Amino acid sequence: MTDTESFLKTARQVVTDEARALEVLAEGLDERFADAVRLILQAKGRLIVSGIGKSGHIGHKIAATLASTGTPAYFVHPAEASHGDLGMVSKDDVVLAISNSGEAPELANLLAFTRRFGIPLIGLSSRPDSTLMKQADVHLLIPALGEACGYGMVPSISTTLTLAMGDALAIALMKYRDFKPEDFRAFHPGGKLGAQLSAVRDLMHSGNALPLVSADTPMSDALIEISQKGFGVVGVTDANGALVGIITDGDLRRHMDGLLNNTAAEVMTANPTTIAPDALAEEAVAIMNARKITSLFVVDPDQPGRAQGLLHIHDCLRVGLG
Repeated sequence: MTDTESFLKTARQVVTDEARALEVLAEGLDERFADAVRLILQAKGRLIVSGIGKSGHIGHKIAATLASTGTPAYFVHPAEASHGDLGMVSKDDVVLAISNSGEAPELANLLAFTRRFGIPLIGLSSRPDSTLMKQADVHLLIPALGEACGYGMVPSISTTLTLAMGDALAIALMKYRDFKPEDFRAFHPGGKLGAQLSAVRDLMHSGNALPLVSADTPMSDALIEISQKGFGVVGVTDANGALVGIITDGDLRRHMDGLLNNTAAEVMTANPTTIAPDALAEEAVAIMNARKITSLFVVDPDQPGRAQGLLHIHDCLRVGLG
């Protein structure tokens, strides 16, 4: 067997073992999981996540996922908790303590603190008879299936299961709270994810920047509006100010002969494609790509007809969409 074959065999074995372990975890979920979700939902305070070593690293990720999906949560290092950070935990909180063995000595002071002040404790471990699980009010049990290394030395299967349990908690809570993409965006304003979750109203041009002319505007004036506003298009409104059409480069080419003798209404394309201000910018990009256009007028469904803004493909490209 070559080195490459050996490496791939090991990698496949690890991934297969962890995938099978996840199936066992899913099959074993029961009322205790629902009890944990209900306990977190009932809390007036926050969910405090704690663990040491690899469990601590996984705990950091679980706390971050919870916090970004509508469940106030943060991670408290158990060693720091013993040196003053217990003051961060209140009687209104719920504690999620993570330890695969359930015997991490660093958790002892935190566990004692929760018992002393009646703070609800969720234990996450693979050993139901461990100190952690004996102390806990609710038990989240992951199956004890060893580790992918085969010697029980390298946290791998156990950390994968712990992470999956945390994700399951976060998403169950998120769905119960009807946490929507626009809510998610409030916690992810930066980076690619923030761009994907940007609302059209966050990127659109409005006010005096809008290229608009009335239906009876001579095309000579409409061309000036197109040139001054710089979007390559102009919206056409009726006597009530409602958007009834759009003039694009294609419209100009189709009416090149005698263009200046026409009004905006005679050149425009009627009933232009529009988008709502609360729609995701990513949806706007999909529409523009599908229709092979570069701009969308923004019309609020609650105020039909009137253009509130204009979104150009360049606005989306600027924030990383497209």
